[in-house]
Amino acid sequence: MIALNTNKITPFFQKIKTSLSKQQITILQINLGRRCNLACTHCHVEASPKRTEELSSKICQQLIQLINLFPQLETVDLTGGAPEMNYGFQPIVEAARKAKKEVIVRSNLTIFFEEGFKHLPEYFAKNELRVVASLPCYLEDNVDRQRGKGVYDASIRAIEKLNQLGYGHDPNLVLDLVYNPPIPSNKKFSLTPEQIKLEKDYKNFLKDNFNICFNQLFTITNLPIGRVKNYLQNKELYVPYLEFLESHYNEQTLDHVMCRNQLSIDYLGNIYDCDFNQMENIPATLPNGEALTIENLLKIGNLDVINDIKTADYCYGCTAGSGSSCGGSLI
Repeated sequence: MIALNTNKITPFFQKIKTSLSKQQITILQINLGRRCNLACTHCHVEASPKRTEELSSKICQQLIQLINLFPQLETVDLTGGAPEMNYGFQPIVEAARKAKKEVIVRSNLTIFFEEGFKHLPEYFAKNELRVVASLPCYLEDNVDRQRGKGVYDASIRAIEKLNQLGYGHDPNLVLDLVYNPPIPSNKKFSLTPEQIKLEKDYKNFLKDNFNICFNQLFTITNLPIGRVKNYLQNKELYVPYLEFLESHYNEQTLDHVMCRNQLSIDYLGNIYDCDFNQMENIPATLPNGEALTIENLLKIGNLDVINDIKTADYCYGCTAGSGSSCGGSLI
């Protein structure tokens, strides 16, 4: 274990000078498990083909209860690992669509070419799932360095298939791409590029070279957790990177951070304020300090039971520059 001196970092709760409170919950983000066909270098979940953790039948049924019980929920956001590979994916998709919820699937696209999953593009289109897919760059070398050799080519072929089914054209079939910057290898840190300009660059390149299209580009900052944290620690860049993020803190992002109106749920049924707190094992709690789970949330019968959001130093990653969330930049 590397000893880390973070004394130079202002604790996030001190920086914001007030508690960060929840708004009405409208989004459930569910991590179905850590099984994945890839092992990307930027994955904060540390998913891979070797991981076996996934949803149980009991938790799956509780999640479906939760989706059916609360009309205020607008979106069910499915992630992983590769969410499609983990137990409960289809039952939750179909329950949420039946309940008239928007369903997001955070797909790595390459899953379409794995045995047993080749039906997914048609399944996505049939259920009008919103696809949010990682494509860390529009250039092949950059993508394959982050995600593995051949991933870029497979991703392009997957987008071509989705376009053929109407994604990117039909307003009910939305395909969004996600930009992740390379993990910094030295102290020449930089914020994510301006989202609207980079989206234009992506669209022009992909249209000109492959005649493919998509709806929006989301730029997401690499937070120093999971594999990114391990890499930065090994390079002695963890604290300098946090200092860089803190130096670009933008208080205007606070009203828009994703933890305000979202609950993040893991495959064990534990509840967190966001996906990053989930990976760092910082559970959301009731006002009495009790850790929140699906089970006690169903007993209470109310989604809006969290007063204060749990924060940590890596929250600077969501609030630096234009901000960062699962839906891209914040301002």
